[in-house]
Amino acid sequence: MKHVHSTHPAVIKRLRRAGGHLASVVAMLEEGRPCLDVAQQLQAVEKAITQAKKALIQDHLDRCLQNMVQGQGDQQAPSLDEFRQITKYL
Repeated sequence: MKHVHSTHPAVIKRLRRAGGHLASVVAMLEEGRPCLDVAQQLQAVEKAITQAKKALIQDHLDRCLQNMVQGQGDQQAPSLDEFRQITKYL
């Protein structure tokens, strides 16, 4: 059974962008490019992956966990909302 959400295409796009940046980093190192240039490109890789991770986690919270607690009454909703808010700081 496939597990696909509406945000997955955006996450895939971010990860492909990160893959492109990473390939650039490898090429830059092979070419002997300056460390500052390589570090900047590595920062782009890291940021793209971090953003993809955040989008995936937030989507999971919004879709999967929300569906799990819906049947358990309103007492779980404030805890889930607080958890969702704090994960923005990951």
